[in-house]
Amino acid sequence: MRIGCIAGSEIICDGCAKTLKYPQRYLLIEGEEAVADGGPARYCIDCALAKGYAAKRVEKGEEILTFFTD
Repeated sequence: MRIGCIAGSEIICDGCAKTLKYPQRYLLIEGEEAVADGGPARYCIDCALAKGYAAKRVEKGEEILTFFTD
C-alpha cells in the first residue's frame, strides 16, 4: 500500500538518505509491496518519481503530484 505523508518530524529517505523535515512530503510503502523490499520504506518525492511510485500529471490546467500511477 502506498501512503502519501507529510513529515511531522525528521524522516530519513530510504532511497537517498536525505533528511526530510516538516512539512515536506514523502511516500510510505507498506504491506505486500514493502515485503518485497524488506519492510516499510519511506521515499522523498525525487526518489518516488525516479522509482515510478509517483507521477506528475496535469489536471484542470495545473500540474499535480500523484501516487496513483498506472
